[in-house]
Amino acid sequence: MDSAGQTHIGRRPHNEDAFCVAPELGLFVVADGLGGQEGGEVASRCVVDTFVGFGLRLGQDRDSMWPTVPDPRLSHEENLLAACSALAQRNLQAQRVGRLREMASTVVALAVSENGAAVAHVGDSRLYRLRAGKLEPLTRDHSLIEELRDAGMEPPGGSGNLRHLITRALGTDNAEPTVQRLQTEPGDVFLLCSDGLYEPLGVEGLMKRLTLSSAREVCDALVSDAYEAGGKDNITAVVLRVAEA
Repeated sequence: MDSAGQTHIGRRPHNEDAFCVAPELGLFVVADGLGGQEGGEVASRCVVDTFVGFGLRLGQDRDSMWPTVPDPRLSHEENLLAACSALAQRNLQAQRVGRLREMASTVVALAVSENGAAVAHVGDSRLYRLRAGKLEPLTRDHSLIEELRDAGMEPPGGSGNLRHLITRALGTDNAEPTVQRLQTEPGDVFLLCSDGLYEPLGVEGLMKRLTLSSAREVCDALVSDAYEAGGKDNITAVVLRVAEA
């Protein structure tokens, strides 16, 4: 695997995004903090640190105590991400006091091993996969727009005025992750990103760079493109390329 990550403050006064690229753990995470200034920064960093910390602990001791009971119907990777999400939720809620009482965070996380892969997400940070020249989102936003569409309704006045209204976030009372198993194939390219990346670029803008030769080149080019396209939000990309057969 070839992997890399990059973040940029964009045109905001603070960077409330955080990410991790931990190929030795098979773990890749992007979190987008909510709550403004210190709250958002603390929330996203807490989420990423929780995922990495539990991954490290489990790597050192496979029988380490889990924060949740593993579901025998799920793969190890699915159970890992579900447990990390639950632990991050617990850690965030414990810190939501005083000036941090409104903080929360989205998350999208990819776990990969020789035995399989899985993705978990809460909120509107996304995972995309490029395979055989086709780019598709593997996550569906937890947002008001998507809930309206599920009910057979189109957002009034278009989606622009509602696109930032998410319905789930870690730290809040509605924090249940969506966890799903994935199959990887040689040549797959995975992109984890915050809304500050995919909103200004769209599918065509993402496709333009995902075929570059290295994960580092892809990340740097995507983040730069999003900023040059006028992106006002924090911009974060994590890229994982699966080696060709």
